[in-house]
Amino acid sequence: MSTVAITGAGSGLGRALALKYAKNDYKVFLLGRDDTKLHLVQKEIQQKGGHAEVILCDVQEPASVSIAFQQIGELDVFINNAGVGIFGPLEDYTSEDIDKTLNTNVKGAILTVQSALPLIRKNSGRILTIISTAGLRGKVHESIYSASKFAVKGLTESLQKEWKDDPIAITAVYMGGMNTPFWDKSSHVEDPSVLKGPEGVAEQIFNEDDGRSEIVIDQ
Repeated sequence: MSTVAITGAGSGLGRALALKYAKNDYKVFLLGRDDTKLHLVQKEIQQKGGHAEVILCDVQEPASVSIAFQQIGELDVFINNAGVGIFGPLEDYTSEDIDKTLNTNVKGAILTVQSALPLIRKNSGRILTIISTAGLRGKVHESIYSASKFAVKGLTESLQKEWKDDPIAITAVYMGGMNTPFWDKSSHVEDPSVLKGPEGVAEQIFNEDDGRSEIVIDQ
């Protein structure tokens, strides 16, 4: 049975990806900070005959990330999905807002890829980084979020070059907004219901997860 580890697996796209991969005979490692949400996803998967394990992990903390990946014996796919978005005019951002965004989206991406790499390399596997179209172009009231996603784009493209002779693949996933709880605390998107749902996005990601350099989600 193939295996996949997904950060931010308790809700939104992470949950949808977990359900999709589990439906297709992957054992899923559910990584995140919210034990309750993760166990609800695990229960959904198990009720449908799938296999899932919950692993608590704060991607901002090196020790937490290291301990989490030590619990994974075999890994074929790692999906670097955990992320936060705080939106508004630049002058309204606090130092805490900036730290939370960069530590989760950038530092978290680096730490988790570092820890996943030995497992992925062992199985000639794949890494997918969820970047967002905010990593392709700046957007109003998304200055810090966009900066973090440009950084993850740079990380991903650099590793594609660094690992060009390695038997592993790293894929950049570019997507716009989705109808998920990501927007619950923001007035930036007036009507999230018009956005594509996480199930449709997860479907496209799974179908195109073949080691290509990038996946662009159609809107």
